[in-house]
Amino acid sequence: MSGKQALFAVLVVTLCLGAAAAAQDEPNQLTGMIGRVIVSDQGVHGPNEPSINPFVRSGKGISFEINYSRRLLSGPIWSLSGEIPAVFNFDEDLNSGGPVVPVDYKQIFVTPALRLNLFPTTAVSPWVSFGGGFAHFSESSQLIYQAGPNPGKSTTSGTIQAGLGLDLNPFRARFRRFGFRGEVRDFWSGELDLPLADTGKSRQHNYFVSGGVVWHF
Repeated sequence: MSGKQALFAVLVVTLCLGAAAAAQDEPNQLTGMIGRVIVSDQGVHGPNEPSINPFVRSGKGISFEINYSRRLLSGPIWSLSGEIPAVFNFDEDLNSGGPVVPVDYKQIFVTPALRLNLFPTTAVSPWVSFGGGFAHFSESSQLIYQAGPNPGKSTTSGTIQAGLGLDLNPFRARFRRFGFRGEVRDFWSGELDLPLADTGKSRQHNYFVSGGVVWHF
């Protein structure tokens, strides 16, 4: 075999191996997460301010996330993916010292984002995420303490999302298609419509703390 033939053979084998590796490398992820949304307390001001417990206090509703992502760029120690985290909180309770807030409300956050992973091919990969989209709040029809109908209405607002997390795949050698994820995301959204509870604010932080499973495909 001549030198040119040997070089050609090496190139063919290299290309075949590269194609096989690319075919086996899963660029997509589908993630299912469960956790809680945490909203900080806010003071109530104005003529309806309760004399006791003058705050709007939110519960910590059990919430779910579905997230699709696809790797866009990668290097030896990093990768950049586009992702669409969608978080659903179907029961966020409210409380206050007076009948100024609805019984509860529902939250939906959808915020396309870019996610930067470090060491994406190892068993432990930290990441950060940043993006924006929308939040929708749907309020219950009744005020707390059975005080009557809620004058507030459902709202939709623009939302900025920032998150950080850790992807774990301790069994990567045998189960490369599945892994685990822990994360914290902050959805900075508009406020609820609370005509009877003036908080003096127009936006709020919604912290989603969760863990779940990642499927690579």
